[in-house]
Amino acid sequence: MHFTVQKRLAAQLLRCSPKRVRFEQEALEEIKEAITKSDIKSLIKRKAITEIPAHGVSRVRARELQHQRSKGRRRGYGSRKGKASAREGPKEVWMAKARLQRGFVKMLKEKEIVTPEQFRELYVKIKGGFFRNLRHIKLYMEEHGMTKK
Repeated sequence: MHFTVQKRLAAQLLRCSPKRVRFEQEALEEIKEAITKSDIKSLIKRKAITEIPAHGVSRVRARELQHQRSKGRRRGYGSRKGKASAREGPKEVWMAKARLQRGFVKMLKEKEIVTPEQFRELYVKIKGGFFRNLRHIKLYMEEHGMTKK
């Protein structure tokens, strides 16, 4: 028995693929005789024709990998694609560096290790991207005799 027309009509009414239309075995004779949309509609109401639920893509494996990455695994050189600037944006790197340096210089000013004028000089150099890291600031301060001890 071929039910191609019935499957197609049922799929239209159920708004799904014909592959997801299921016919009940007991009602096959009735379904074979149903040739109009209204016939199919009545069979759907009587649950002689049903829709098979759609399958989604399982996230189980993806969640497991995500969990491993949260613990710091699977982040070696072999797992990386793209430049370092693609993994962490240059702006984020800059912001982290500037915040660290500004916090350090502010702490020096609060503890009165540097004068307000020296603080301003360092702060402006930080803004200009002069210092590579905290150690560079300390080295610069030593070379220019900025520390009060």
